[in-house]
Amino acid sequence: MSTKYHNIAAIVLAAGKGTRMKSSKAKVLHFLAGRPMISYVIETAIKVVGNDIVVVIGHQADAVRRHVSNAGQVFFAYQENQLGTGHAVQCALPSLPADIENVIILCGDVPLITEQTLTSLVDAHLNGQYAVTVLGVNLEDPSGYGRVVTDGNGDVVRIVEDADAAASEKCISTINSGVYCVHRSFLEGAITRLKSDNAQNEIYLTDIIEIATHSKRPVGMMLAEKHTELLGINTLEELKRVEALLDDQ
Repeated sequence: MSTKYHNIAAIVLAAGKGTRMKSSKAKVLHFLAGRPMISYVIETAIKVVGNDIVVVIGHQADAVRRHVSNAGQVFFAYQENQLGTGHAVQCALPSLPADIENVIILCGDVPLITEQTLTSLVDAHLNGQYAVTVLGVNLEDPSGYGRVVTDGNGDVVRIVEDADAAASEKCISTINSGVYCVHRSFLEGAITRLKSDNAQNEIYLTDIIEIATHSKRPVGMMLAEKHTELLGINTLEELKRVEALLDDQ
């Protein structure tokens, strides 16, 4: 197996229960065209970074581990309490191989993301020498998503979750996909500074953007061409929608 990059790993967030799926099954194990949705994410990540992948597991950890192991040889990190995306990444960092310099962060419930998009994200991150690069996308209706806030120069300064957004911020059409490429040393420092003082009382990974801004570290953003490949699955209706898109490919 050949990969394009060296010293780059991926962290896949897959610990959540997915209560909105109205099922006792872990969300990432719901089948999409006959396969668990997380298997699509793992296979795409392997094409980009090889086996340097850490999957964060929690709810139904053993079952998720079994299914993921069928998709590829990866590392696992256990998140006992689901305290937010920032906490999940914190759990994963000790499992990263020592030589890793940059990390792609992926969501186990965003199965349509492509190798081409991830490659473009990494290239933008490395070429710009950014501390963190956000994968964003423009939506006609951004409601429910975290908004990417930029300054007068168009530089990314922070991400605000929908529940915490002011009225003016809710008008922003560029949303955060939840996918990033981050320099490891910056990530390890920033993750220890995250707090849970927000509407959800969770440790948001998105707050590393504001930490980078305050630290005068450069933040990049790449906009995906197709919003459909960044669709997350949180409900059975969304599962059916993504499955229909797969059928059309």
